[in-house]
Amino acid sequence: VLSFSHFPSWRMKNPSIVGVLCTDSQGLNLGCRGTLSDEHAGVISVLAQQAAKLTSDPTDIPVVCLESDNGNIMIQKHDGITVAVHKMAS
Repeated sequence: VLSFSHFPSWRMKNPSIVGVLCTDSQGLNLGCRGTLSDEHAGVISVLAQQAAKLTSDPTDIPVVCLESDNGNIMIQKHDGITVAVHKMAS
């Protein structure tokens, strides 16, 4: 189980980060804080899996970036764990 107990200290270093989430390859929420919650886990996992299908090079790990006027959510998969970070626009 991942621990997000240090999330407030991350925000102290970068106050524009307002949410983090980690999922496994099945979309199970392994841990989250802030604006990203359990309801987002499945969608975030699927987005990372679908993005990986866009390249034939298994060492090329894509980053999915969802952009809006209010900020970005960046998603990347590493060794079966997908991480999403929600950063507010500055």
